[in-house]
Amino acid sequence: MNYSKKDAVIALIMATVAMAVSFMVWASLSPVANQIAQTYDLTASQKSLLIATPVLLGSIMRIPMGILSDRVGGKKVYIGTMIFIIIPLLFIPNVASFPMLLLCALLIGMAGTTFAVAISYVSSWFPPEKQGLILGIAGMGNIGNALAGLFIPRINNTWGFDSVYYSLIGALVVIIVLFALLAKEMQLPKEKKTLAKSLSVVKDQNTWYLSLFYFLTFGAFVALSNYLPSFMGDQFSMTPVNAGLIAAAFAAVATCMRPVGGVLADKINSTKLLTLVFAFVTVFALIMASFLQNFVVFTTVIFLTALTIGLGNGIVFKMVPMVSKGNTGAVTGFVGAAGGLGGFFPPLALGAIKQSTGTFSLGFVFLAIFTLLCLVTVWATYLRPSRKRTTA
Repeated sequence: MNYSKKDAVIALIMATVAMAVSFMVWASLSPVANQIAQTYDLTASQKSLLIATPVLLGSIMRIPMGILSDRVGGKKVYIGTMIFIIIPLLFIPNVASFPMLLLCALLIGMAGTTFAVAISYVSSWFPPEKQGLILGIAGMGNIGNALAGLFIPRINNTWGFDSVYYSLIGALVVIIVLFALLAKEMQLPKEKKTLAKSLSVVKDQNTWYLSLFYFLTFGAFVALSNYLPSFMGDQFSMTPVNAGLIAAAFAAVATCMRPVGGVLADKINSTKLLTLVFAFVTVFALIMASFLQNFVVFTTVIFLTALTIGLGNGIVFKMVPMVSKGNTGAVTGFVGAAGGLGGFFPPLALGAIKQSTGTFSLGFVFLAIFTLLCLVTVWATYLRPSRKRTTA
């Protein structure tokens, strides 16, 4: 089957737009979390659990979904996933208890797996020398987090809570139809990959190093963009709409910097760029821990953090094709799962820290310590003169 450049561009556009809508679903509970907390009389830890729950399934399932995409085709898997997540969206407006809402939150987590599917699907259309830019553009589907923070509070205020989820269902239906009609299936290898071959990436140490780095960069993106609406409301008494604007702007900055990181990594040593990213994030985390009461300083630094981790996301995924060896979906699944899990734990930790200490400061100190560990790891593994490892 012969594909044209036009087919490749359409595949890239549809995968990116579909991921954006799916990520709106993935982040849809965060902008209304304070309202839900009041409705169900939730503690800070319970509210954090609600925000974090979609991230859990969306992270773990990236591994099998990436492998499945490699084996049967990204278009089929993409459309099937979007159809599936309509089901919990239909139930959310009608749930009568917090445990049932948590179950729905877990199921909409499947929306987060579209990242692994998109990278597998898109990477098959473009040559290796363009992977940094192309995967950076595809990764801009993360803008869905920003769109959730921007639009969901407004829909909620204007038409009510139920309308938020019916609107998301409508958007998904439109994208499913367009994807089915406009995009073509990716070319699959003539020889089907066995499960053992797909899982062989586990033996490559680089898979685990990239997973660690993405646990930090993408994990920070997910955790902060999802938790900021609630955080800004609690810390600075902001309205849901204004807090949503901050979260949307944070996610937008990080997302827009992702392809920039990919382009830079196409031209400059990726691991050297990562050391700079980790150094800056360490400093920014310590500043945020020290100036939690200062709105101007905190918001300025949170946006600098968004810029930096956005670059980091693009840099890490430029390195993925080097490790994948034809298993892009599998490596993407593992690395993406690590990144998603990096977004699962911080909201839980922040909620517990706030509840036990009365402040969020210790959470940002922990972020600084973990980032410093990543900096030391990338230097010792790839840049130390005595090491002879292949770098990106």
